Amino acid sequence: MDQKKRIDAAMGRVKADLVFKNVNVVNVFSEEIVTTDVAVADGYVVGLGSYEGETEVDGTDKFLCPGFIDAHLHIESTMATPFELARLVTKSGTTTLIADPHEIVNVCGAPAVQYLLDSTEHLPLNVYLMLPSSVPATAFETNGADFTAADMAPFWSHPRVLGLGEVMCYPDVVAGADSILEKLSAAHKAGKPADGHAPGLSGKELQAYGAAGVRTEHECTSFAEAAEKLRAGLAILVREGSAAKNLTALVNGLLDSKLPADRFLFCTDDKHLDDISREGHVRWNVRQAIRLGMDPVTAIKMATLNAARVYGLQELGAVAPGYRADLVLLSSLKKVKVEQVYKDGVPVQQALACCKDVAVPEKLLDTVHFKDVRPEDLRLSVGKTAHCIEMIPYQIATKHVVEPVPSENGLFRPNEEYTKLCVVERHGRTGGIAVCPLKGYGIRGGAIATSVAHDSHNVIAAGDNDEDLALAINHLKSIGGGYVLVSGGKVLGQVPLSLAGLMSTEPWETIQKSTAAILKQASEMGIPYHVDPFTSLSFLALPVIPELRLTDKGLFDVVRFEQIKEEEA
Repeated sequence: MDQKKRIDAAMGRVKADLVFKNVNVVNVFSEEIVTTDVAVADGYVVGLGSYEGETEVDGTDKFLCPGFIDAHLHIESTMATPFELARLVTKSGTTTLIADPHEIVNVCGAPAVQYLLDSTEHLPLNVYLMLPSSVPATAFETNGADFTAADMAPFWSHPRVLGLGEVMCYPDVVAGADSILEKLSAAHKAGKPADGHAPGLSGKELQAYGAAGVRTEHECTSFAEAAEKLRAGLAILVREGSAAKNLTALVNGLLDSKLPADRFLFCTDDKHLDDISREGHVRWNVRQAIRLGMDPVTAIKMATLNAARVYGLQELGAVAPGYRADLVLLSSLKKVKVEQVYKDGVPVQQALACCKDVAVPEKLLDTVHFKDVRPEDLRLSVGKTAHCIEMIPYQIATKHVVEPVPSENGLFRPNEEYTKLCVVERHGRTGGIAVCPLKGYGIRGGAIATSVAHDSHNVIAAGDNDEDLALAINHLKSIGGGYVLVSGGKVLGQVPLSLAGLMSTEPWETIQKSTAAILKQASEMGIPYHVDPFTSLSFLALPVIPELRLTDKGLFDVVRFEQIKEEEA
């Protein structure tokens, strides 16, 4: 950092490195648009006023705003390596990611944290990590590795570790369990916040959750829930991903309520490359909020300064002297049309051209291990009624229903309404297999299987016949994890994800093309438009999202937070 150079450039004693001339600045402090020059030197904004630069950009009729911040995501859910993700998300104005790597850590443990820190060290994209708090998320599933408070200890001093990742085991927090309190205490001693994950938590339980040191929440699906959590001191992350789409309800509620927006941020959580390449990344959240009637400056502030303040990123989130020159030049404010993106004052595509991906450690490869599954292993005996997971359109929450399901000779038989859902333990620990009826998924004439199954990432599969289900599951093992689509005893499509069974080492364009193809094939097999064939499926094993889930150990009632016994049906 050359502080003197920045001061001299701010005073006009020397030319700035870069000047945006006559540009409309989105000022997130005064919440107004100001037409002026913006000077950049040594990677920082140094002045707003009248300036000359070594390089000058005509900003007439254009808008300059801070780089967008995704306040919560899982890099692994995009299926791309950090380098490839940087190539994509920066194109639409994202310059900062706050990532929780609990997906890959659930598979590979502490080495996965080190890989993500190493692979993001020199990217022209700010990547910060929240240390995973819930690995495993619960004791009711089998994961590949643990990540204890002792495992976390070496990482707390890293400058890009911001805090404790989403605390999904909220029943343990409320109960005062030592295992999670030890991690919360470590974050507190390090002076770092903890992210929340507590869908539906209310009343005294919510108060206890906040009292434990949790400071954010990204699981609100209604504004009433968001308002209660806001009043309890939590910052509300407005999520718009591929499966969970909460933005409309929360933004409309915020506009109707007249509550201040300064504790509302944007995040994507889990968003596929196909959606990012088509819509953009955080710029899509901003655009949708503006479309619903939010003032553009407020929407941009939610995507920038609000997030920077919540996570203590003092040099990010504003176009102002002393702030890093992570900037987005827009040709349209209302449509959030991105013309150019700058990282530390350098066009981001120029900066990326000087970077390359890092090698993946061998220990993060070859992670899918189970004995071949036979069709008869997937049979499900049912009585007059059965516990069934019912999907909710556009949400990752589900309903728990107990009702008659189609059967033949005492065995469950899928039809247009009911699909067979299977989970197979894939870390080579127990070999467990669990099966249940799934309502609302709709696949006909085949099966889908994936090793992306939050958060323990066992194999999860859905289909209408046992032969295709077994083929899809076994083929998944042969490619080292990923996505597989099968019909009539043939593999129709696949997306290999050799990195922990979660990510590909291919260019994002290759991943996106193969993913788009298999998604199209899946949608042609009867899956309704309001269900993402893979993202929605991948959440059906997560035992901290109400109401009912399936893990490798069986059906799990999230509301009662206990395993369902077979005789209960």
